[in-house]
Amino acid sequence: MSRKLVAFFSASGVTAGAARVLADTLNADLYEIAPKTPYTDADLDWRDANSRSSLEMKDKSSRPEIADTDAHAADYDVILLGFPIWWYIAPTIVNTFLEKYDFSGKKIILFATSGGSGFGETVTWLKGSVAENTVIEEGMLQKVCQDAEAWKTWAAGLGI
Repeated sequence: MSRKLVAFFSASGVTAGAARVLADTLNADLYEIAPKTPYTDADLDWRDANSRSSLEMKDKSSRPEIADTDAHAADYDVILLGFPIWWYIAPTIVNTFLEKYDFSGKKIILFATSGGSGFGETVTWLKGSVAENTVIEEGMLQKVCQDAEAWKTWAAGLGI
């Protein structure tokens, strides 16, 4: 049996709820990718071109600092990595997380929450932040609602 970690970034709490369901369902450890400087409502206003999140997503080299960098990633075989979709990709803080650890030879399964957009170029974008032999798979995307049963069903079918 592989050791599993559910790592997640959640700006509003929606992705956090999904992460907790997945960790419970898979008997996995849970790790929150928390920004060193928490996001305010104004920071997350995607309609404001000068909001913090808008500026980070415009600058693909942006790497917001993470508050805790002690995820013990080396201890796990499989990482389920969750986040909200911002501008059709993962927020750049997810790249920060991936670049902090060595995920060589590990399997990363993505899950995301979204108000309406799909995964877009997320997998391609994130692969640039890990070693070539790291497997990143697009997983489940759940739009708008927080359906715990759907997350449980998906997790049970992963075979991990």
